[in-house]
Amino acid sequence: MRIMRLGEYLKERPAVQVSDTEAVFVDHIIKDWNREALSNGGLKAVASADLNSQPKVKIADYRIGSPMARPTKLICIGLNYAKHAAESNSEIPKEPVVFMKAPDTLVGPNDDVRIPKNSVKTDYEVELSIVIGERALYIDSEKDARKYVLGFSMSQDISEREWQGERGGQWVKGKSFPTFNPMGPVVVTKDEFDPADVNLWTKVDGQYRQNSSTKDLVFHVDHIVWYVSQCMELFPGDIINTGTPEGVAAGMKPPAFLQAGQHLTTGIAGIGEQSSRVIAYNA
Repeated sequence: MRIMRLGEYLKERPAVQVSDTEAVFVDHIIKDWNREALSNGGLKAVASADLNSQPKVKIADYRIGSPMARPTKLICIGLNYAKHAAESNSEIPKEPVVFMKAPDTLVGPNDDVRIPKNSVKTDYEVELSIVIGERALYIDSEKDARKYVLGFSMSQDISEREWQGERGGQWVKGKSFPTFNPMGPVVVTKDEFDPADVNLWTKVDGQYRQNSSTKDLVFHVDHIVWYVSQCMELFPGDIINTGTPEGVAAGMKPPAFLQAGQHLTTGIAGIGEQSSRVIAYNA
């Protein structure tokens, strides 16, 4: 199943994508794709419903929102692709590098990305996202981790590198500006998506900047979910961004950070594409 949310910002309705161009609203079954609905069996209720009898709508007629609403946590894993660690002049981590990002950075996959005030080092980072489906704390082993996963999506983990690395070393500061986490267009449930070897990429103005595979992940999905559950409690709807591959602007020589007026395109095979304008903070 491919779940999504359609509608104006803060007025999105939960939906299920039923074809490349069509979706069915499911707000007659659940209020939203959020922690409360998922904790109360919302996914199972929608999966067992007869959606064929519901009217279909054209996705193109609606804004696509972030597929998850108001998650408790937006967790990130840093330096989790071997080649990205190399371009960052960093050692490959011995354990996952875990940090947080403000959940209200979440916007739709095609919404504008806004460069922060006075920023000259705004960067892009395509990331495979894990969406949690069951409450989890102290998972016994990696082999048990997947049962706590709802599915997978895509985040564009926008980063302001000066605030991230030059203003006291707290990564969350460079990650939490408004619009800094376009997500979607869908969450693909775990029964329909294998994250082991999928292509993910970013283009700026039509030119590839990132083009890699999840084969290069240092810590894969099951280990990440197990590991994070050892240091915090996970709830349905929580999101884990699993890291970005090589090709970020900061790693280029010279660096090629995002500028207002550029166009950012992001994709993961089997999940879909995002398309965002890059705009100035006061646009």
